[in-house]
Formats: sequence, structure tokens, C-alpha cells
Amino acid sequence: MSDTTSRALALLNLLQTHRHWPGGELAARLGVTERTVRRDVDRLRELGYRVESTPGSAGGYRLEAGSALPPLLLTDDEAVTMAIGLRVAATQQLSGGADLTLTALAKLEQVLPPALRQRVHALAASIQTTPGMGVAITVSPAVLGELALATRDTERLRLRYVDAEGRESIRRVEPHALAPAGRKWFVLCWDLDRDDWRTFRVDRIESVEHTRVLFSRHEISAEEVDELIAVAASWTPQKVEADAVMELPLAEVQAQFGPWAQGATAENAGHTRWPFGGADWREAMYGMLWIPEGVEYTTTFPQPERAALREALGRMLRALDAPAPRDPQSSADALGYPRQHT
Repeated sequence: MSDTTSRALALLNLLQTHRHWPGGELAARLGVTERTVRRDVDRLRELGYRVESTPGSAGGYRLEAGSALPPLLLTDDEAVTMAIGLRVAATQQLSGGADLTLTALAKLEQVLPPALRQRVHALAASIQTTPGMGVAITVSPAVLGELALATRDTERLRLRYVDAEGRESIRRVEPHALAPAGRKWFVLCWDLDRDDWRTFRVDRIESVEHTRVLFSRHEISAEEVDELIAVAASWTPQKVEADAVMELPLAEVQAQFGPWAQGATAENAGHTRWPFGGADWREAMYGMLWIPEGVEYTTTFPQPERAALREALGRMLRALDAPAPRDPQSSADALGYPRQHT
């Protein structure tokens, strides 16, 4: 392979790994001049790749979608990851059904070298979907793809979003993380109009508009991301729903509960109403255990789950007040019986 061809392929690989590249940075990565980069860009355009260039100090190059799909360059690890992802996607509820993912998987595996194909089969054999999770929420692969690109490239977006009550709004966001949770997909964003983190269900995003405006990421830890996604995934109607009115101001509840204070409202200056729930009375009771020690509260815990909780708590209190059960081995020692060894 000639140096010119190798360099053009290296340039293509860089353009595929990031949405926007300054010309000087591309030249430095490839070890050539910016003039050579311009010539290599022209070669890629002749091969059908649509490379857009923008002038100026903040200008550079970006790979745009064309009228036809040009060849893609994948590393070994990327090819294996994509094949595994397609296998998993074939079992999920992507719009278009499993046929699209299976045909794409067949095309990819057809050109994989034998060693990589063996890796795919070995890894796929270890993938197991969790039983009893029900049917996944249908999401658009196109929307998922656009969100993934913008998250990778730190590009601001405009989302047309429909909330649980059917209200539509335009949200200006900086996407930070895209993740599945349970049977849904969520995207964590910095909401520019709320000046705070917001998590959106991907299946409720009607459209994605790219702004081509880049942003600097806000500081947030991986643990905080996981917690915000977990809160969003749990924020769905539960079989058992209740409220607790705590003798705490709203600001203190928000400070102590963090993201889990979502939905809390002030009853008055010194009391806060906090919604909680669960699949059954046991899960709902666990939510009540989050209320800080020493804080008095009342609850709207519903019937008949309220009666079941009262009965369980009564047995617990009786068990705690009763004398501890004697150790059978200690009783044997007191009677002079020999210990039995195994």
C-alpha cells in the first residue's frame, strides 16, 4: 500500500473518530503539512466521502453524511464490539424489528477475519438476557445514533421532547451520557434553560436538531451519573404509591436526599412532602427507611398494603422485645451432653 493511500486511510480513521478536527491538529497527528491534509481530503472526496471544511482560526474538517454509505474503517476491537452490539440489539425493542439488526450483523460477520469471528461467537455465547424483564420500550435507532454522536463530540442539541403527561417542549441541552436502565434508554444532559442536570427518556424524544456548537463538559463523577440515571429509571408509576410529609424544610430534604429528592415539594416553611413507592409494600417500606433518623413524619401509605406493613412491623417489634432464642449447643452444654463434631 502506497504512503499516499496509507495516509488517506489514517486521515479517514481520524475523521471517523471525532466529529470536528482542526486542520493543524490533523496535520500534527499525521506528521504532514496542512497543504498535504487538504490534498488527502480531496482524495477522500473523490472516493465518495463527504468531508466538509470550514475556514478561519476555529475552522477544520468534519465527515458529513452523503447520499450513499461509503466504506467504514474499523479496528479489530471496534468490529467485535459492533457485532456483539448487533446481536444484543436483535433481542431488544428497536423500531424496525430484529430483521434490520440481523441483516446488518450478517453483512459484518461475512467480512470478519476468522479470528475475529471466533471472538464474536465466543463472546456472544456468554451474553444472556435477563428473564422476567418484560418487553423493552421501543426506541428509534436513528435518535440513539444522533445522541451518541453528539455525546461523543460534545455538541449542543435541541430536543423536541414529550413528557409523561403528553406535554411537548423544546429543550436546549448538552448531552453527557447515554445509558440503558431496566427496559428503557436515558440520556443525561446539562439543561441550558434550567441550568441543571436533567435526564430524558430516549423513547420520548421526537426529534434531535444538531447545532454544531461545541461545549465544555460540566464536572460530574461516574457515581453521580449512575445515580441520576437510576433515579430517572425509578421515576415511573409504581403499584404502591405513597407520600411522606416530613418535619424538614424542602432545602434540607434536597440536601440530604440529593437526586432522590426529585418530586419533593414544600408543604410549608418547615414541612416537605416526598413521594415514594414500590412494586409491593416491602419496596415502599424501604423508601421510608431513607427518612433521616429522628425526623417525625406522617404518610399516606395506602390500603391494603398499609395493613400488611402494620402486621409485619408488629411481628418485628414482638420479636425484638422477646428474649433471644437459646443456642441449642449452649443448652446441650448446660445439661452436660457431649459436643458433637463433624
